[in-house]
Amino acid sequence: MNLSGVPEPRIEYAPKHYICRRAQGPLVLDGRLDKPFWSEAQWTEDFVDIEGDLRPKPAKQTRVKMLWDDEYFYFGAELIEDQIWATLTERDSVIFYDNDFEIFIDPDGDTHQYYEFEINALNTVWDLLLVQPYRDGGPPVNGWDIAGLQTAVHIDGELNRPDADNRKWSVEVAIPWASLKECAPEGRRPATGEFWRVNFSRVEWQTEVQDGEYRKVLNPETGKPYPEDNWVWSPMGIINMHYPELWGYVVFSDGEVPQDFELPEDERIKWELRKLYYRERNHYEAHGRFTAEWEQLKGEDTWTIQPEIEVTRSLFQLTTSSADGRAVYCIREDGKLWKEEAK
Repeated sequence: MNLSGVPEPRIEYAPKHYICRRAQGPLVLDGRLDKPFWSEAQWTEDFVDIEGDLRPKPAKQTRVKMLWDDEYFYFGAELIEDQIWATLTERDSVIFYDNDFEIFIDPDGDTHQYYEFEINALNTVWDLLLVQPYRDGGPPVNGWDIAGLQTAVHIDGELNRPDADNRKWSVEVAIPWASLKECAPEGRRPATGEFWRVNFSRVEWQTEVQDGEYRKVLNPETGKPYPEDNWVWSPMGIINMHYPELWGYVVFSDGEVPQDFELPEDERIKWELRKLYYRERNHYEAHGRFTAEWEQLKGEDTWTIQPEIEVTRSLFQLTTSSADGRAVYCIREDGKLWKEEAK
């Protein structure tokens, strides 16, 4: 395996969380979020720049609602927008070449085998499965499709009409658990009180009007469009959505579990292991080998763990105890993180 270095995100570990309530009835999708189905669902916080506080707040509001039942995981997104446009009509096109809305789901939180979904204002979708993040070798499985997927888009204005009174577009998505269970713990949908790792992204391109149509603004120095903005629910501290360890926590509630969430201590332990994984990979890129020396990895950070470090010429494994001491967490060179019973 040809392992690259892994840039370390510049962010404190504080992913967003959301209490996802049980839906009270079936959803008839039309893209509108002002109907009774969504009335009991709370909005997420407004999206921020993907780099978090390193960049200004987005110029346009984006927010999401979520619900669930025995059959589906439901998403409703509202994107304030005065320039509503889309061009791509073929499923599994690279949808983020248009302005889009994106969903990322890692059911078991190990950063491997997770889902990505993208949709534009034409209701064209791209759904794919990532065997592992690109930093760990990928690959994306574009041939994977969400069986039974339901989507709808509502345009508050007019699509591809710069002279229209455009206000926003909204999206409804219903993803069957039958598709999501493939990568889920124990091959099942979540139970009440459990959480999955989820994040959302909105891609926004700079556009201008030429001959009555929207066109991406080109950088005169390169002749190519300026880089897109990436606005997200839970910030990443890096311009890369494929760090699943930084996605938010969605807690599934049927009304009986507490309506709040406190980050479990084990999640912070796993984050500290993840930081050491970044540093082992970066040490390898710089020196051609992994290191078993704690002093070479810990830097100036304060640590709650003192891991066991095992390395060979091309492999490493870091191991540390869970908060209650009954299990250990392990991470290896390809970023896979797992739990074992303590010996």
